[in-house]
Amino acid sequence: MVRLDKYLAQMSMGTRSEVKKFIKSGRVFVNGAPASGPEQKVTEEDDVELDGEKVSYERYVYYMLNKPQGVVSATKDNTCRTVLSLITDGTKKDLFPVGRLDKDTEGLLLITNDGVLSHDLLAPGKHVWKTYFVRVQGILEDKDIERLENGMDIGDDRMTLPAKVKRLDAVSLSLSADDPGYPGDTESCLELSIREGRFHQVKRMLAGVGHPVLYLKRLSMGSLRLDEALKQGEYRRLTPEEIAALQKK
Repeated sequence: MVRLDKYLAQMSMGTRSEVKKFIKSGRVFVNGAPASGPEQKVTEEDDVELDGEKVSYERYVYYMLNKPQGVVSATKDNTCRTVLSLITDGTKKDLFPVGRLDKDTEGLLLITNDGVLSHDLLAPGKHVWKTYFVRVQGILEDKDIERLENGMDIGDDRMTLPAKVKRLDAVSLSLSADDPGYPGDTESCLELSIREGRFHQVKRMLAGVGHPVLYLKRLSMGSLRLDEALKQGEYRRLTPEEIAALQKK
């Protein structure tokens, strides 16, 4: 059982203080009767209504965030702004990012409170594919791509698993010259797909073939691909179809 005000806040009906006002003003009903107060206990089986609209219980929530640079992939941090500070849809306290993107890395980040799904996406044995757009220093050559695709030594106790590489050119990118992903004359762009999650893996792999990363953006994780309509720092809830695809074994 949970307090009614907490229940409503967790279901994104407002902040804790806002929903208390809703309850006290008689806008909330529980099982057909006016709520007795913010402290009233309810369960997911109770019929809760706000302004005549049913407030359905959701055990898990899933957000797609287009992470900007400058925020850290953590639930809390004493010095930096976190990705959770960008999620203003309700006041759920148990959200967390699935995996991490470096502070200077942009792109797709899944935010949820579903620990089982997080484990399935991150467990080393699952080998979930993750695809990144990368701009690197220098001109990427065939021999560099071959090393990336065959697996390579990045200083760990084992070789990386074979990656997938797609070389990109400025014309196919359809980017303006002031876009951070636009390559200069002595730079290259590529899509790199890996199925591991080692520390700084993309940066270490590309540094290992002599092409330091200048810009990094995650495009996809498993079946989930970044919504191009989301600007940096924006987010949306996953669709039922996206959730089902991620949960598919």
